[in-house]
Formats: sequence, structure tokens, C-alpha cells
Amino acid sequence: MADDRRCETRATRGAPVTHTHTRTDVDADAAADADTRAALDRAAVDVTTAGLPAWLDPVAQAARSVRPQQLSRFLPPESGAGRQSAVLILFGEGARGPELLLMERAGTLRSHPGQPSFPGGSLDPDDGDQATTGPLRAALREAEEETGLDPRGVQLFGVLPRLYIPVSSFVVTPVLGWWRAPSPVGVVDPAETARVFTVPVADLTDPANRATAVHPSGHSGPAFLVESALVWGFTAGVIDRIVHYAGWERPWDRDRQVPLDWRA
Repeated sequence: MADDRRCETRATRGAPVTHTHTRTDVDADAAADADTRAALDRAAVDVTTAGLPAWLDPVAQAARSVRPQQLSRFLPPESGAGRQSAVLILFGEGARGPELLLMERAGTLRSHPGQPSFPGGSLDPDDGDQATTGPLRAALREAEEETGLDPRGVQLFGVLPRLYIPVSSFVVTPVLGWWRAPSPVGVVDPAETARVFTVPVADLTDPANRATAVHPSGHSGPAFLVESALVWGFTAGVIDRIVHYAGWERPWDRDRQVPLDWRA
């Protein structure tokens, strides 16, 4: 659904516990210690703009001021209904400069099959409070599960307003990350992910790669033709707004249309 030279996700670890009893005791204590370490790792999640590269400043500034209605007309129901989820919008630097991490969802998935997306997914109870740090932990956890990235190399630097995906009833918190210490990424579970790839920001802002996706239902929205993929829907909408409010947008032909089929 679904970005670092110093880890900004921190935990305070306790003193190691040693035992000299039976093998069963050792195994049980090791498991308990692992559970404790995992709980501590979830205890603190920082969001900071300290040390960001200058080119990310406009994105961080936009995150502090943008309103939900400026990102999408689809906003969370006032009733509180919806499946709480989060995505990680991870910026890094590659051979061609600034880039964004994306993945392609497996074609067999029930929700948004075959669609390019940010890493992300539903909040788990262990992620914590959905109104505060829960989405931050969920975004990092899901990104690790889907792409294999090391979350210790990710600096979270902002959070966008929660948005809504009506077709799947997801209430999505977009979490912004800077890949301070890049780690290898790839498909972890083929049942969930078809591929993992990065897209240069220069390609996302190139007018030649931009179009309007039109669904047979009549819905239309921004699209990007990059890395042999058609990025559309929620993901393209968020990218479009980030590019716009960061001041990176270049004039493009909004009359250029890419038709979608009913399976999309």
C-alpha cells in the first residue's frame, strides 16, 4: 500500500538475560526475550525532518500544510467506518537522482490485483493507536513484509491527511519516508507482490509519461506510464498531488487518455 543513514525508529533495550538451566528453559527464555525486543522495537517511532536532503524540503513543507480536500475528494467517512491502513511513500536517491519506491500487487489478490502501489496494508493490533503512531509502525512493517526493506534505514519525515478508497473501504494514512540507508528490496511473497521497483522522480514529472486514466465506470484520474507500468488510482492520485504541492509539476497534456477495462 506500501524510505537513511541513521535509524530514526528507536527502542530502548533491556539488559540481556542469561540462563544455565534445561534446553527447554533456554528456548522459552529466548522466545520471551525476542518478544520483549519486538515490543520495544515498536515502542518509539520518530517523525523528524532533521538531516533531510534539500530536495525533499518542499515535500516536508507540503505535508505540514496540505489539507485533506487538497489531496482527494474521497475522505474517510464521518461515521468512523472503514479499514484502517497505511502506506509508505518512500523517497530515495538512485543512479538517476531522487526516486520513489513502488511495488506491483500480485494479480491473484482480492483487493486491487495487479495494480502498482506504495507498500502498505491494514493496521494490526500490535501496531498501536490508529490515531497516533499506529499508522507509522504499520507502514514500516508492511513495507518490510512486502519488499524486504530494512526499516532501520528509513527516516519518517511526515504524514499526510488520511484518505479513503471507496472500492475497498480502506482509510489510508500516507506516511512519508526518506531512505537514508538503502537496503536490498525485492519480492518477498509472490502471492502478495509481483515485483518491486523504483521510479526516478524525473520520470514522474516528465510530461511524456503523464496521462489521464479513464475507467469504464466514468471515473478518471491522473496516471503515470513509467517502468513498464501504468500507475493509476489512489497511488497515482497521491503522487500527482505531491508533485503539484512540492512545486515539481510540469505542464502536461491532460487530454491524453489511457483507457482502463472493467477488471481494473
